[in-house]
Order: sequence, then structure tokens, then C-alpha cells
Amino acid sequence: MGKGEGKPDPVPAVKNAETTRIYPLWDVEKDVKPMQFPDASGKRVNMVYPTDASYWKKLKDFVDYEPLTAIPDETRSALLSIGIVKGKPFNPTPEQQALLNKAVETAPRMILARRQMGRDDQRQLYYKDRQWENSWAGATAEWMQYGTLDANQRAAFFQIAYSSAAAMVMHTTGAGSKYPYAVKDNTGKFLNGSNTYKLHLPPNPPAALFWAVTAYNITDGTMPETGQLLPSTNGYYNIPKNSDGSIDLWFGPNKPDGVDDTAFIKTVPDRNFLVALRLYGTEDGFYDQTWVPDDLVQMNK
Repeated sequence: MGKGEGKPDPVPAVKNAETTRIYPLWDVEKDVKPMQFPDASGKRVNMVYPTDASYWKKLKDFVDYEPLTAIPDETRSALLSIGIVKGKPFNPTPEQQALLNKAVETAPRMILARRQMGRDDQRQLYYKDRQWENSWAGATAEWMQYGTLDANQRAAFFQIAYSSAAAMVMHTTGAGSKYPYAVKDNTGKFLNGSNTYKLHLPPNPPAALFWAVTAYNITDGTMPETGQLLPSTNGYYNIPKNSDGSIDLWFGPNKPDGVDDTAFIKTVPDRNFLVALRLYGTEDGFYDQTWVPDDLVQMNK
């Protein structure tokens, strides 16, 4: 994505994507058919993991299709305990199927509850006096913490995200990326799409590449479907600034009077949501907390 006239310009990103080439190891490059890049704009694509019985069929199909080493040893052991083995039939009894169905329905609720309520040690909080949380909560890129696997934190992350990278836990000025997010307003109440909120950001967000603010559904990390193209705004837009260079962003079911389109993110009434502040090429102001975002404040009290 590049910076255009007052808004993002997707042309550079598209050009870079179209230079991508992926070749099977056993084929000569000149004999490989050109890659196709279908235009998915305006088309619905369901990329959410299932939370019903179809989950187990998709999981078995994945195990059978992928190389054995694509799945960690400990995960393969867990799958073996419920009868999922690469290349072998998966035929649970009715009693086993009932237990599997209960598991796939209950587990997402448990993960969501843990995420919403926070950790006992409060390690997920970026700031002592703010609601902004760290989706990694201090873990390494391998989800290790104090020499042990933080399975709960890993589960919480992948409920709302689909990939991970070492850059997300990198603490290098001007490199990597950080994603503080908030599920509560300044009073500790969960964010509700029926309300109107204001988010005040101090001048000069510490992002050497660019920054963005996006609303997501709390249950699965999808974006709220509204009349807006995307429930997001970023530093490539000409967002009106206050006299000191700070900006105010607004969230709610309807845009308040006098608010610019670039400063408004539409929400779905009666649905909770989270707000992510994405900083790419994170700078010192974030690490030393000399730049601290305000909490979201409900304005329609």
C-alpha cells in the first residue's frame, strides 16, 4: 500500500503482488504456467474457522493433505488421542461424536471469556492506566513464557488472528509491528456497537512506515459488515488534525455531525467490538511510552 492524494493507493501493492512467482520444486521455471491473480474485490469470502461438527472433517482433511511435519509432534499426539491420524479413517462413534461436538462448541466460548476478562497477572495490559492490551502478552514468537508454552495466550491470539511472525514481538526501533487493542472503554465497560465513542490520539503516532486503526468483531476477528467499505482508517488519509497535531477518531452506528468521513468508523448496533491500533515500523515513542493513546470514551451517555 502506498500513500496517494489524501488516501491510500493500492497500486504499488498490487504491482508487487503480481511479481510473485511460486514454482513446484520439480518443474523448470520456463515450463510453469503464469500465476493467476483473481480480483476478489466486492466478493464474499468465508475464511472463518467452523465452530460446529464440520470442524473435525476440515481438520482431518488438513491432516491428510499436508506433510506429516506440517503439524508439531505434540499436536499430532493430541489428534491421535481422538482418532485423527494421517492416511487412516476417522470414524468416531456416536458417543465420541457428541463429545467432539461439545468440545468445538464450548472451546471458543472459553477462549473468548478468558480474552474478555483478562489475565490474573494483568500481563496483557500495555499501560498501567489504560485499557490497551497486548495480544501476545509478553510471549515469544513461539508462545513461550518463562520457559513454558503459554497455550492459553496462543489460543486467545488465534481466535482473532490468522498468522504470526517474529516481527510482532520484535523490540527494534523502526522495525517490526505492534498491535495494541482495546475491548473496553475508559470506564472498563465493554465496547458496544450501539454507542458512540471517541478515540484521541496524540500527535505523531510512532510508526516509521504507517499506522492504522481498525474495528473487529470480538468473537472471531472478522470486520464488522456495515455500509463502509472497511471499518478502518490510517495515516495515509487526510484526517483532520487538532491545533496541536493530535487527531480524534469516532466509532458508532451513525457518524456524528461535523465529523469527517476519514475520522469515522461505523459499528454494528448491539454487537461488541474491539479496536486495534496497528503500528508498522514501531518507534521509540511506543517502547518508552512517551507516546500513549487515550482510551475510547463513550460520548452518548
